[in-house]
Amino acid sequence: MLHDSSDDDENGGADIGQRTVSQNRPVAPLNRSGINNKSVNANIVSPLTSTKSEHSSSISKNSSSNYYSPQINPHPSSTSSSTPTPTHRQLPKLPTNSNRISPSLSIGSSTNTNNLYDIPQPSTIIQTDSTSLKSDDSSNISDGHLHPSQQHQQQQQSSIYNQDNKKVNQQENISRSVGGISIDRVPSPSTSLISDNEREETERVERELELKRKRLQIYVFVCRCISCPFNSKQSSDMARKYLKINLSQYNLTKERFLAFLNGKTHIEADEAFINAVRSYYEVFLKSERVGKLVQSGGSCSDDFRDVFRINIEKRVRSLPDIDSLKISKDTVLALWMSKFDAIYRGQDQDQDNANSRISKSSYMSTSAELIMSKEQLYDMFQNILSIKKFEHQMIFNSAQLDNNDEQAATIRRELDGRMKQAESLQRQRGLMPKFIHKEMDSLYVDELKKSINDLMSNLESLPVRGGSEQKFLRSKRSNSHNRHGSSSGSSSLLYSSNKSLYNESNFEDNDAGLSKLAFVLNFNVNITCKEVRGLKSIPTNRIVYCTMEVEGGEKYRTEHAEAGKPVWESLAEFPTNQILPIVKVKLFMENPGLLSLDDNKLGKLSLQIDPTFNKTNWWIDMIKCKYTSNEQLKVKLDVRMEKPQNLKMCGWCYARGKNVWKTWKRRYYALVQVSQYCFATCSYRERKSEPTEMMPLEGYTVDYAEPDNGLIMHDGKYFFKAVREGDVVTFATNEENERHSWVQALYRATGQSHKPTPPTTQINKSNSTSGQKDLLDSDRSKNLGFDEYIQSDPCKFDHHDLFKALQTATLDFRLNDPYCSLGWLSPGQSYVLEEYCSRYGVRGCLRHLYYLNDLLDRAEQGFMIDPQLLHYSYVFCTSHVSGNRPDNNVSTITMEERDRFSEIKERLKQFLENQVTNFRFSFPFGRPEGALKATLSLLERVLSKDIATPISRDDIRNFIRKCLENAAYTNYTRVSDQAKIEEMVYNRDDSPRKKIDDLIHLAELCIELLQQDSEHYQEAFKQYNDLLIEHEEIFWSLFAVDMEHVIDQQPIESWDSFPLFQLLNDYLRQHDTLSNGRFHQQLRDTFAPLVIRYVDLMESCIAQSIHKGFEKENWKSKTRGCATSEDMLWKLDALQCFIRDLHWPDAIFAEHLEKRLKQMASDMIEACGKRVCRHFENWIKKGGLIGGTSSDYLLPSECCVMVNVILDCKAQALKLCALHSGDLHQYHTRIDEYLEKILSDMSKSLIQKLVSVLDSVFKKLSRYDEGSFFAQILSLTKPINEDGQSYVSCVNANLEQLRQRISDEIFTLNIFEEWYRQQTHFIFIWLGERAEISLHPYQLACLLLILKKTHGSFELQGVQDKDLNSQAYSSIMQRLHFEETANAVK
Repeated sequence: MLHDSSDDDENGGADIGQRTVSQNRPVAPLNRSGINNKSVNANIVSPLTSTKSEHSSSISKNSSSNYYSPQINPHPSSTSSSTPTPTHRQLPKLPTNSNRISPSLSIGSSTNTNNLYDIPQPSTIIQTDSTSLKSDDSSNISDGHLHPSQQHQQQQQSSIYNQDNKKVNQQENISRSVGGISIDRVPSPSTSLISDNEREETERVERELELKRKRLQIYVFVCRCISCPFNSKQSSDMARKYLKINLSQYNLTKERFLAFLNGKTHIEADEAFINAVRSYYEVFLKSERVGKLVQSGGSCSDDFRDVFRINIEKRVRSLPDIDSLKISKDTVLALWMSKFDAIYRGQDQDQDNANSRISKSSYMSTSAELIMSKEQLYDMFQNILSIKKFEHQMIFNSAQLDNNDEQAATIRRELDGRMKQAESLQRQRGLMPKFIHKEMDSLYVDELKKSINDLMSNLESLPVRGGSEQKFLRSKRSNSHNRHGSSSGSSSLLYSSNKSLYNESNFEDNDAGLSKLAFVLNFNVNITCKEVRGLKSIPTNRIVYCTMEVEGGEKYRTEHAEAGKPVWESLAEFPTNQILPIVKVKLFMENPGLLSLDDNKLGKLSLQIDPTFNKTNWWIDMIKCKYTSNEQLKVKLDVRMEKPQNLKMCGWCYARGKNVWKTWKRRYYALVQVSQYCFATCSYRERKSEPTEMMPLEGYTVDYAEPDNGLIMHDGKYFFKAVREGDVVTFATNEENERHSWVQALYRATGQSHKPTPPTTQINKSNSTSGQKDLLDSDRSKNLGFDEYIQSDPCKFDHHDLFKALQTATLDFRLNDPYCSLGWLSPGQSYVLEEYCSRYGVRGCLRHLYYLNDLLDRAEQGFMIDPQLLHYSYVFCTSHVSGNRPDNNVSTITMEERDRFSEIKERLKQFLENQVTNFRFSFPFGRPEGALKATLSLLERVLSKDIATPISRDDIRNFIRKCLENAAYTNYTRVSDQAKIEEMVYNRDDSPRKKIDDLIHLAELCIELLQQDSEHYQEAFKQYNDLLIEHEEIFWSLFAVDMEHVIDQQPIESWDSFPLFQLLNDYLRQHDTLSNGRFHQQLRDTFAPLVIRYVDLMESCIAQSIHKGFEKENWKSKTRGCATSEDMLWKLDALQCFIRDLHWPDAIFAEHLEKRLKQMASDMIEACGKRVCRHFENWIKKGGLIGGTSSDYLLPSECCVMVNVILDCKAQALKLCALHSGDLHQYHTRIDEYLEKILSDMSKSLIQKLVSVLDSVFKKLSRYDEGSFFAQILSLTKPINEDGQSYVSCVNANLEQLRQRISDEIFTLNIFEEWYRQQTHFIFIWLGERAEISLHPYQLACLLLILKKTHGSFELQGVQDKDLNSQAYSSIMQRLHFEETANAVK
């Protein structure tokens, strides 16, 4: 862990309050010569760590300071009672400028540094560890950080320095303040004079100042990475990130869907779509888990849309196909999704205003997902580090971030410093960090050198545009890799030879890589001839024109113009290799003569220009020719010479050296860059493209020089020198600012560590140039306090600590932007951080360990982090720490990396365990998509011992089994809390009915929960499907506890619990894995006794209703029978339906129930038939003559109702008594035969009763037999056919009674047929008995009437012709016709 100043010892803390403030003494600059703090900044360097207790005496280690510099103390009240010896190295302090006022470090700016961070946790801001930075005026006794084993001696020195510092700092004053508040360290008065609140306020101000300084220093390094990147590029193939949904948008979405459901929108929809939206609103949008997902920043509009799409796909696909509809299911889905989009966007909203608001809020973040320009990167990191705009402008100007040459030179100096630092570590191995193996010490230095050489190669591979088309020089710089990789430690930078190229004759004799072509430059000369004056003597209508040329090149001419208006706009471009070309312009007049060959030359001029020449609208005199008058000719020109980018500086200078330019004379010099590490100063002559002499700048150091009286010329007054072992080259310029420009250009080219300081001279402000502007910007920056940050040596900083703070701030900024990043940095952010790590040597493993730590912190704070991102960083760290890198290279592993990795691994394991345990709440509705599956994959990797030894299958399964067991407890606890089951089910005051209703509601929630799990999480747990089944069984076992409790409290005669069984059993039996599982069996065993008791009770109830019902039955006709029979049949059917709807899971018990119910139905129907049959016989016997004559008999309706009862029982017997398996008609056949017998008996009784009416009528007709005593007497009454007429009426009435009252038409028709057949047979027998005698006319009339009328009546009732016109009927009719004929003859 980094140093925490809250553990400072009591003595150190007391010094804060005992220092007095002097009003006269200025503050001395910070100087910590007692600490060797030069860090090793290769890409494998890492800061050492220590505990807080180990750092309790850090204040005492700030030795050799001229004033006290308090540490950052986030917990000012906590102090340590003991002062153990610190075992970690001290990190460098932030540079401070004690002599200048720095408004950029005012409290007004520092107190608002956390405005960008919306997260209240302390970890969201940059750690304010004041030991992470160091001033470049710090002592440099050693070139690296102190190893912990060497700090004991350093502490003893620190204690001596502290004693002296206490005396000095008691009189120290802080002179720099803004608004009355000190900018540097603010010493506190004695504790006896101030209160604790004032001390806390002072310490708060100190912490804010340290935080501000640290951010400024980080921003300087970041700006350098942005201004001149040479290691990484912005990625253009990053995965697309969608805009995330914030809480206000989430609430607005819910309001829009609620408005649609309430009918407040104009979107037309059918009932099916409305039901789908209602389900989506109730289940998804109103879910608390979705609200937390939105708060975590892990939800985007696509997530909302995908959940709805999955929901409606299930609904639509489950619908049956309708052939009559000409619309496909895919079309329905597309229409529904378009309606969903309309609701989601808000059809009634003002889209223009919404779009404008979105564009304003997401402007910065929208560009963040694209390739960003440098200006956009600057702006983004200003927001990340809370840097003000004017602070950036000062840093930008002072550091010359827009000057590529300055940035390239800075990089070269940094790399050379790091190489020296690596060589120093090779000599002082005690400065190295601790490694897990001692053999890694030498490998560590080789890694440093290799990484630095790779950076040098990257830098040298940058193209140097401009100059001639030559291939890159392979100078001796290419051998520097071997030199730096060796142990020789040579400090030369470019060439192993000190020889230079002196003159033209030396070019071929030296290294073949430096040819003449390397210093041949390409220029473009642009000349525009605009106007000519002095042509008054020439007629105005004469044609004039100009020609332009660069000596040695092509010639261009302008358009024709009249002498009265000689104006042109002709631009001529001339490519040339001459650095001092001659430009020629000539004026001609066309010769009107027919025989003339040449035009008349009016004037000419010649100009010598150089790359600095730039004239616009420049009037210059021309040399007149003989054709012109005495008037002066002038021409208006625009002349500009474009110089190539590899020409860094040029101009006229005096120079003299020992090996080159041996005479003091004025020459034209040019500083030419051949590659990133190859510069040379060349001298050129007029009209020449190749240099006459040259001096490679390898090994030279440039600085200002005092004037040499023997060399001062009228145009060479200001001197500077380039010095190298064995050679001194003196230069002189005519102007001070020109000298400054040369020195700065050479300083950048040589890569020297010493920065030349110009002598204090009066600068001519009227001749201010760009070099003078840079000097003024530098002075202004120094006065405002920024120079300390810009001039700080990067090699003296702990860049691991700085990068950690930068990465933390960047991550916080990223998590709070409008994009659903899930922790992934934007391409621009990744690009800058990658460049920072490569350039300043941040170890890759530590970088990812810091990132993992930050990601875990944010995940614990509630942010949604992509597990794939965690997986990526973790695999990188695992491969490094375990030594199994993908590139098969052996790398060093520090103790800190191993310890941090172990800590991160354990923390990540606990985090993933919590994620899997709470998978429903960590990944609600499976969002983000694929996150749970990635989490399980990462968990398997974390549980592995190392990258080469994967965890066994049993171990990972046991771990996930434990997580899912805990998940079952967690899920059931939350869903039971949602249903308030503890308050309701275990409340003694609630009724059993209320408790069972609450339990059913809980069961519905549980089923819905598991259905969601199956829909959204089953795919992720596919390879652990059996563990997921076990998880569901555990979940239901918890529910079973509450279920048993509620059922035990139900009354014995209550059947309210059966809906619970139906609900659970319907879900379980359709489940592929839970069907016949443990809970399913427990559910069956719990309800089996209840079902048996319920069937027993229903059987008793039905039997009693049959017994009592038929005793009180009034035989009124109902729908299909009487009231008692219908009630019995309904109860039997309802009982069977109820048992059938239970879908009992046990096949044996279900078959037993079925057989019992079928047998019960058979017995009940049989009992019903017996009672009906007995009542029918009684009613048939009761039926008598109405009105005193037998022909008036009408069949009672009660008998018809009884027939209907038997018919209804027979019809229902098939459904109630037939089995669905086994012997299907085991019970149905018997009861059907029994009912058929009853119906047959009833039919016979009815027919017999009706035929008896005919018998009574024919007994009356028998009295008219021939020879009878009563025949003569009865004939006196002269009857017609009265008996026949009464019988016909009786038959019609009974036919209608049977037709209307009996419900079965087939049964009724059978009765009619049998009745007619017996009636005909009875008449046939009666006539046969009277075959020997003639029929009385009355008898004949009655018989004819009966036969004719009944024949027609039975025919109308549907009796068939074959039955109507039987042989007996034909014989009867033949006899009657014979008798009728005989009577007619008489």
